[in-house]
Amino acid sequence: MKNLIVIKIGGTAIDQLQPEFFEQLRLWQQAGRKILLVHGGGREISALTQKLQLPVKRENGIRITDQAALQLTRMVLLGQTQPKLLTQLLQHNLTAIGLNAADQQFLQGELLNFTKYGYVGRITAVNQEFLKPLLPKQIVVLAPLALLGDQWLNVNADSAAAAIASLLQADELFLLTDVPGVLKAGQVLPTLTAAAAQCLKAAKIITTGMQPKIAAALQAARCGVTHVNITNQLSAAGTQVIQKGDL
Repeated sequence: MKNLIVIKIGGTAIDQLQPEFFEQLRLWQQAGRKILLVHGGGREISALTQKLQLPVKRENGIRITDQAALQLTRMVLLGQTQPKLLTQLLQHNLTAIGLNAADQQFLQGELLNFTKYGYVGRITAVNQEFLKPLLPKQIVVLAPLALLGDQWLNVNADSAAAAIASLLQADELFLLTDVPGVLKAGQVLPTLTAAAAQCLKAAKIITTGMQPKIAAALQAARCGVTHVNITNQLSAAGTQVIQKGDL
């Protein structure tokens, strides 16, 4: 989709967004760019899970999601983090609309591995006809959830943003994080390829926290998203993830 920018924001980061973030969104809109925000909420989900004394289990860094965990996830994402982000956009005079997977079957998905992870999935389709008339008028805000028939699925927010950017053939994807990019010896790597990522992972320079984000970024780059950046602010290039290049 021409002139589309997809941005992933973690749930915790919503409380730390600076005025510069909203000003950049405004400038992009004034330039005719379309903006789609995908928000997470992992820490908030974990905090409520602990408060309710529910078990938290992970496999390969993925939160195992049974029906109880799924309902709690939906409640936090759609009832807490999404309204919080929409309110901040409103406070900065930016028009936005919050959507979820069930709006006109907007986001469809499939299970990753039910035996291992429960109701955890990946996004396989976006209702583009529903989305197209919305984007020129307002910022679209999405939770990382998908539907398989009438069954809801929990989706990693970085993976969801990468899949949506890929399916919509976005021009740019920003995966916002709490560091200025992928770091090596304290310095931000300006670019990163799959081969370089493997080397850094083997050397334990890229740790488990960054690995899912890099995997999502590489997938988006392979699927044709022109600019894929891991950064902590929209005005900084951070690390651009590319298909090919030097190690």
